[in-house]
Amino acid sequence: MKVAIHGKSFIDHSIPRIENILQILLKRDISVLISDSFFDIVNSKGIFTEQLSIYKPGTKITGVDFFISIGGDGTLLQSITHVGDLEIPILAVNTGRLGFLANTTLEESENVLNEVLNKSYHIDSRMLIRADCEEDPFNGLNYGLNEIAVLKQDTSSMITVETYLNGDYLNSYWADGLIISTPTGSTGYSLSCGGPIVYPQSHSFIITPVSPHNLNIRPFVVSDKSIITLKVKSRSKFFLVSLDSRSATVSSGLTFTIKKEAFEAKLIKTGKHTFMDTLRKKLNWGIDLRN
Repeated sequence: MKVAIHGKSFIDHSIPRIENILQILLKRDISVLISDSFFDIVNSKGIFTEQLSIYKPGTKITGVDFFISIGGDGTLLQSITHVGDLEIPILAVNTGRLGFLANTTLEESENVLNEVLNKSYHIDSRMLIRADCEEDPFNGLNYGLNEIAVLKQDTSSMITVETYLNGDYLNSYWADGLIISTPTGSTGYSLSCGGPIVYPQSHSFIITPVSPHNLNIRPFVVSDKSIITLKVKSRSKFFLVSLDSRSATVSSGLTFTIKKEAFEAKLIKTGKHTFMDTLRKKLNWGIDLRN
């Protein structure tokens, strides 16, 4: 068996838990691949690394049975780009704060890892969003789990986003930006801009404006079979485009074509936790001072 691991910096208090994760794998004679950046972090903490092999993001990690992401939701978003179209199942261990997607705590990680090694888990498949553009601002990593957003670059003036749905003109959004999110991303940036929470398996995209100038503009939910075209115009001649945790400055006048990606993200889930459990726990749904 082969396992790949990627993570971000963690506090010293977490060192014993990280060591235990590695020891559980190595004691079972499992080959462990670790990203070069996380290897440097682990090594700097004095954790035993001699039996670990290093991989560089961007290289194909073929033959891997499952992937462990150690960090927060942002680390999980990075890990999905490491896996790419291989669709390797990902176990997300949370060392951050909210951990809406990475909801296995570090304290639970050893028990959960043993369940995974004993094949006592299920796969939660999540659709990915794909954005194509002639400038290719993301160097081929043009897919994401949460959303693509086009935004004004500075505080000077709004941008205009001409939006087409399957070739038919929808609207020209005069706003600070526009978000196209997946159901998974509906609880992220889109939610903070007034978008709805959408069940993960709803097969849809959510179009959410960021601070629109016209107050009658509202979020719009469309089928994930749709092809959405964005033509962005900006007085400053540039605008910002972000895809999950990656962003780039691009030229005004570019066109983005957005659709569902051909492959999915496979998230490992154990136990009986549901999306509704996460809403209640992470977003405090149902909590009322009167209760």
